[in-house]
Amino acid sequence: MPPKARETWKDQPDDRDYPAAADFLSLLMPTASAKRVVRKLRTAPLVRRKAKDLLRASRLPALTPKNPHVARDLKKVKAGKQLSPVLLVRGQMGSDIALTVADGYHRVCASYHLDEDADIPCRIADLATR
Repeated sequence: MPPKARETWKDQPDDRDYPAAADFLSLLMPTASAKRVVRKLRTAPLVRRKAKDLLRASRLPALTPKNPHVARDLKKVKAGKQLSPVLLVRGQMGSDIALTVADGYHRVCASYHLDEDADIPCRIADLATR
């Protein structure tokens, strides 16, 4: 049996991930608030969290490896290419607000299929406050 492919991660999110996160977040909050959260994401420290925990906290299902975007990320891993860390907005347990994957959902799912216990680098921001 061939060794299982293991993902490797970049030290910093790709520059294009931040505008993608802002676009997504602007569907959930006013654009000005989304921009404030993305500014926080740019300076948040890189932390590591397990794929299975990110899916549980976000309440999102693990997309199958047949999903075109997940398959693309799995091919990147197989080719030895590094994945970009994911961008997250912390949920609020007392308000029943789930973790929001602002950018990187497909990367989380790809990692989950490779090893649900693998640590994924992420930047986490809290919701913007005035």
